[in-house]
Amino acid sequence: MKTFIALDFETANQHRSSVCSIGLVFVENGIVIDKYYELIKPIPNFYSHWNTNVHGLVYDDTVYSENFSEIWEDLSKRIKKMPLVAHNSMFDEGCLKAVLSVYDLPIHKNPFFCTYRKSKSMFPNLPNHKLNTVAAYLGFELENHHHALADAEACAHIALQVF
Repeated sequence: MKTFIALDFETANQHRSSVCSIGLVFVENGIVIDKYYELIKPIPNFYSHWNTNVHGLVYDDTVYSENFSEIWEDLSKRIKKMPLVAHNSMFDEGCLKAVLSVYDLPIHKNPFFCTYRKSKSMFPNLPNHKLNTVAAYLGFELENHHHALADAEACAHIALQVF
């Protein structure tokens, strides 16, 4: 697969709908053609310290950001029916479905692929299959782990080598 969109969400709290940032990497014929990053006002709009400890985002970072329904109108036109790829797609696809549902938006029908599951089957001898481990194994230095765009870039790099 050489044409897809790598996707990563960060969430504000334990609710999958609480997306607070999104990173997208658009890949066409094996070449990154565009990148997208946006902070999002989460729903519900509170931050758990566990999530903040992972990605560093807090309430003040997103309090004036658009909500997901406002950015989705444009994003859905760009994403169209392209395949989506995520590292641990169960999480990211779950976030997408949850936030679309909260805003009563149509559920996506894009095919979703998982670099985590694929890397587990392809590289069983790695010590773990976390994004940073697999990315490093495949020669990509992930410098800002848990930043949605940086993680989407690492995912795109992995996807280009495993699919």
